[in-house]
Amino acid sequence: MPSDLEDIRAAFEHQIALYGSVLVPDDSAPAPVADLAEPEAVTQPIAASAPIAPATRQTDQYSQINALIPADSPLLGMTSLEEVAHYVAHTKLIELDNSRQNPVFGAGHPTADLMVVGDAPGAEEDEKGDPFIGPAGQKLTQILKAIGFDREQVYITDVLKSRPPGDEHPTAEEFRGHLPILYKQISLIRPKLILCLGKTAGTVLLGLDTTLGAMRGTFHDYHGIPVLVTYHPAALLRNPNWRRPTWEDVQILRKKYDELTAS
Repeated sequence: MPSDLEDIRAAFEHQIALYGSVLVPDDSAPAPVADLAEPEAVTQPIAASAPIAPATRQTDQYSQINALIPADSPLLGMTSLEEVAHYVAHTKLIELDNSRQNPVFGAGHPTADLMVVGDAPGAEEDEKGDPFIGPAGQKLTQILKAIGFDREQVYITDVLKSRPPGDEHPTAEEFRGHLPILYKQISLIRPKLILCLGKTAGTVLLGLDTTLGAMRGTFHDYHGIPVLVTYHPAALLRNPNWRRPTWEDVQILRKKYDELTAS
């Protein structure tokens, strides 16, 4: 039937976009700071989505996340992203904040249904103050486009808002120092779905102690919000074997998004 052919053609074009010009590794590009994907080729099939109650824009689930912020933090009572961004820009919460050029707070739609979370900014992000604008960011933009998203439709951020000097691995203490900022961002943006890029982002947000291979391919319930973990785009610059599992992940992400936002 014509509609079937159109669906097949559309899916084929997405795969060409992702495996052809979209995600061709660029060996000349420097590896961004915080790709902490597992050094393993993942070959297991995609698991079925875990049963999760639809994430609706109810006060309860987002107030639960807001309540994770320490009681003595000024973040707790803030009511806008602008207020939080100003606080982050003018407050030294951890030692990394003293060495940064610019805080990298986040960018995108302030009430996005899809929120994308990485682990830490790199050199270009530190210079400009915007998340995911280096080589990994360009790949992220292409991945999102392959499943029908413009960057302006989603909200993109990192757990850490300051670049680790020398692109060193951030410490658990550093992540803990900035994690309440992410809690506040989630509670204000109120996304219906979250995509974590890389093992570290998934570990920090979900509190899981396992491999990326065990995290990805299914949805995790985070206070009623479905969370999917996949490879950091920087991993795709280094290892083409991770393109296919990433493509599988983002396809089920798009399907879940459509289910949650269907009117």
